[in-house]
Amino acid sequence: MELAVLGTESLGVRGMCCLVRTGNRCILIDPGVALGYLRNGRLPHPYQVAIGDAVRERIISAFPGATDIVISHYHGDHIPLADANPYQLPLDRVPDLEGVSLWCKGPEGISPRSLKRREDLIGHFSREPLCADGINGDLLSFSGPVPHGPPRSSLGSVMMTCIREEDYSFVHASDIQLLNREAVDRIIEWKPDIAIASGPPLYLPQVSERDKEFARENAVALAGSVGTLILDHHLLRSGEGFEWLEKISAETGGNVISAADFMGRRTGILEAGRQELYEEIPVPDGWHEAYAEGKTSFRDFVDRGLEQEMDQIMSQQTIDIGTLS
Repeated sequence: MELAVLGTESLGVRGMCCLVRTGNRCILIDPGVALGYLRNGRLPHPYQVAIGDAVRERIISAFPGATDIVISHYHGDHIPLADANPYQLPLDRVPDLEGVSLWCKGPEGISPRSLKRREDLIGHFSREPLCADGINGDLLSFSGPVPHGPPRSSLGSVMMTCIREEDYSFVHASDIQLLNREAVDRIIEWKPDIAIASGPPLYLPQVSERDKEFARENAVALAGSVGTLILDHHLLRSGEGFEWLEKISAETGGNVISAADFMGRRTGILEAGRQELYEEIPVPDGWHEAYAEGKTSFRDFVDRGLEQEMDQIMSQQTIDIGTLS
C-alpha cells in the first residue's frame, strides 16, 4: 500500500486530499482544495495562490488514474465545486470518470448547501454515487456519520474511511477535529498503521481550554493505538496549532506528525503566516480582482525557491506504508 498526501494546511492549502495505491486500485480521497478566502480581512497572498495552483493541478492530474473516488463530506475544501472561487477546484476541471466507483457521504442530515453540491456532483458524473456510510468491505470500509468537530456540530457530520491491504491499513478521518470521542474510538477499533485526522481549530475563539485538553487526550489515545498519526488541517491554520502539534509529538514519542513531515516536504506555514507574507512581499491594490478575471498571474511573485517547491508538488511520489513499519 502506498500513500501520498496531496493537500493540507502544512502543505500550504486547506484540504485533506490523499491518494492511496493498493493492488490494482487507486483511491483518491476528498479531491478538493481551498486557501481560506479571508483571514483577518486579507485574501490569500499570491505566494499562497501559487502553491494552491500547483496543488490543484496535482489533484486534477490524479483523476484519470483513479479507480475509486471518496467524498467524506461536501465542504468546499474537500470536493470540486460548480461555483468554485478562484482558489478552489472547479468541477468542470474534473475529467470524465466513467467506470470509477464514487463513494460518497449520503444525503441524510446535511445542509441545503451541501445537498446542492452533492447534486452538482451527480449531474457532472451523470450517475448516482454510492452512499458509503457504514459500508464494510474487504478493501474499503466507511464509518457511519460522525460529527464535524464536537457533538451536535452546526457543521453537520463527516464520513471516515479505512483502507486495508493484507497486513497494512490506512484511515482518513477527515474533519473530526479530535473533539468527539466516538470518532476517535472508531479509528482505534480499525487499528490503522497510519491515520490522518484534522486536529482542533485553535484559531477559532469558540475553542475553549477544555476543548483543547479534550483534543489533547484524544490525540494521545490515538497516538498510542496507531503506527503513525498525521494531524493537520484545521489545527495548522495558526501558529498556536503548530506549537500544539510539537507538544503532542514530544509527549507521545514522536509518532504524531504533520502531513508535510510525512511527505518529506518543507512545512508551508502560509495561511497561519498570511499577515507576515503581506508585510514581507507587498501586493498591489486590485491584484486579486485582476487575478479572478484572468488579467494577471502569481508569476511575478514566484522566485526560484517557490518554483522548485511547485515542481516538487507536481512530481511528488507516493510513500510505501510498509517501509514505515
